[in-house]
Amino acid sequence: MKCLLIDTATSYLIVSIVIDNEVVYLYNKEEGHRMSERVMPVIAEAFEKASIKPNDLDMIMATTGPGSFTGIRVGLTVAKTMAWALKIPAIPISTLEVMVSGYNNDKNVALINARRSFVYCGVYDGALNVISEDCYEGIDNVNFDGNLVSYDDFNFKVNKPEIDVLKVVNKHKDDKPVNPHLLNPKYLKKTEAEEKLKVND
Repeated sequence: MKCLLIDTATSYLIVSIVIDNEVVYLYNKEEGHRMSERVMPVIAEAFEKASIKPNDLDMIMATTGPGSFTGIRVGLTVAKTMAWALKIPAIPISTLEVMVSGYNNDKNVALINARRSFVYCGVYDGALNVISEDCYEGIDNVNFDGNLVSYDDFNFKVNKPEIDVLKVVNKHKDDKPVNPHLLNPKYLKKTEAEEKLKVND
C-alpha cells in the first residue's frame, strides 16, 4: 500500500509518503505564507526520494481542516486533482488529529488560535479515537484537562505538535473514501462575509 498524506491547514507544511507500513518520506516544516508555492515542489521531492511515481499511489489522505482558510484550500486542491486524475481513493482527515498523533496520552487537546478569543479544538486519546469532536469554541469554554497541543502561543503552557504519520495512515487506510470532488474543507467557523451577512439579515 502506497499512500500520500498532505496537510497544509496550519503554518506547517506536512507531506509524507508511506509504503507498506513504513514512512519513506516526511516533510514537516513551517512555511507560513509560502505554502502555495512550496507544496508542489515538496510533493515532487517526495516522489523522487521515495523512488515512486504518482501512478504508483493507492490512495491520498488530506487534511480538511480546521485551520487557515487559504491553507486548507491549497492542500485540498492538490489532493482532489491528483486523486481524480489518478483515479485513486481520497480520504479526508482532521488537522487537529494529525497535530496530536505523536502523543500517547489518554487525553490530547489540539488547539489552533482562531483569533478574537476563539480556538479550533479537538480532543483525542492516544490511539486517535475522538473524545470530543472538532469544534470552534470560545477559549473560555474549553476544557483544559489534558495534554494541550498547539503550534500557537497562548498565555498558558502548550506542547508543540508531534506527528506520527504511520499512526494516522493505519487508522484511516480502511476508511470509506470520498469522491475527490467532495473532498471539501471543514472550516467550522463561518467566513467574515458569511458572519456579516447573518448580522444584516
